[in-house]
Amino acid sequence: MGGKTLWLTLATLAGLAAGFAREWLLVAAWGGGRHSDAFVLALFVPEAVRMTLAGGLLASAALPLYRQRDLAGQRQWLAMLTPQLLLVALALAATLTVGASLWVMLLGPGLDAAGRQQAAANLQYLAWTLPACVLHALFAIPLQARERFVLAGLGSLLFNLPPALYLAWRGTASSDLALAANCVLGSVLMLLPLLVANWRLGWRPWQASLRSEALRELGGRLLPLLGSNVASQGLALLERLIASLLGEGVLTWVNLARKLVNLPLVALMSLNQVLLGLMSGQAGAQRLALLQRGIAITSLLSLPAAVGMVGAAPALVYWLLPASSSTGPLPLLLAWFAVPLVFGAWNAMLARYAYADGNTQLPLHCELAGSAANAVLLLALPVLLGPAGIALAAWGGALLTGWLLMRKMGLLQSLPWLQHWGLSLALLALARGLLFPLTSPLWQLLLTTLCAAVLLLALLAWLRPWQTVGARNR
Repeated sequence: MGGKTLWLTLATLAGLAAGFAREWLLVAAWGGGRHSDAFVLALFVPEAVRMTLAGGLLASAALPLYRQRDLAGQRQWLAMLTPQLLLVALALAATLTVGASLWVMLLGPGLDAAGRQQAAANLQYLAWTLPACVLHALFAIPLQARERFVLAGLGSLLFNLPPALYLAWRGTASSDLALAANCVLGSVLMLLPLLVANWRLGWRPWQASLRSEALRELGGRLLPLLGSNVASQGLALLERLIASLLGEGVLTWVNLARKLVNLPLVALMSLNQVLLGLMSGQAGAQRLALLQRGIAITSLLSLPAAVGMVGAAPALVYWLLPASSSTGPLPLLLAWFAVPLVFGAWNAMLARYAYADGNTQLPLHCELAGSAANAVLLLALPVLLGPAGIALAAWGGALLTGWLLMRKMGLLQSLPWLQHWGLSLALLALARGLLFPLTSPLWQLLLTTLCAAVLLLALLAWLRPWQTVGARNR
């Protein structure tokens, strides 16, 4: 598990670094105003689809179905799904293109007329990233079934390279439509290596089949996951909508804070992908042991990262982002968004524990309940607390989702959730009270790094994720 996770983490980290560079260069070129808000808004739906697929939406439903077939059946399965999923993606892209103005009005009611027009024009280009993104997710399945994760993990890097290089080249002279076209180029670029890899495994495009049984079978598994994802993306949409109403530039700052907080999540995303592949081949106590070890690694990765984010948020913004970012709301936003990072880190892994057993309904019900709580809090907290209320609403939804997942699967006694959550709250509060207020960016970064390193070593000594659960408890 560790070796596969490490290599996939490095590949995904390179992709997230390229994505962060794209966001940094966008803010440096256009600032935090209407221009950048319009592009961020237009990219929301295509980026949400891409990140959802990269996070394993299709793999969670399709991987068990693929593995239960012999070699000939696997090739036939891929031959049937390739043209059908491509048609679905083309239809979605056409729908977004034709209705771009309506989508923008829904996503960003706070933008003025010129901003909405600009965002709609961007979306008409960006919608055409979807076909390659869907095929990328499909062609990753045969590789994941063979425990080859890295090539698919390079997709984010290849997607983000063209727009990042374009912004670095053109700077303030860059055009939003040209940037959108480079995103389309990136989507094609991310697909090409998987086409080559599947060709070597025996896939041939002219063997495509229009028989629908594979799509019907996949749809039965996928619908609950889609319901969960629609709820999650609906919350992200509500976040953007509320951010657009809080003032010009807030949408850009919230998006940038999300990007920064997602950087520590890269190893967790990789671990979840590897763990799903391993758990789908196990049952009973062996599957539970894998989950317990995965949870220990999750805490080991997420808590020091979140403490570092909270304590060093002003320093990170000062050193990593354009100068205009330090005087805005971004440092405090970054600190608040680090809180749901810890408490929501278990949720994806708990859901995959259910997916490995073929159960996609239970996580849906739990996530819908958490999403409903998040939505209710989103309608109240930002009005009272400003942009920080968006992060606190996400925290509330993550807490409820995680608790429900553990309760419904009978894991409340098998996982040390009370200890982890209590310790996390105490350490995050200390980081906010003692490290965040430091005025020297250099000292703040050094002291926070030292504290996070000490915490990492302490968690290693406590959790010992390299041991089996029984050996750890003796």
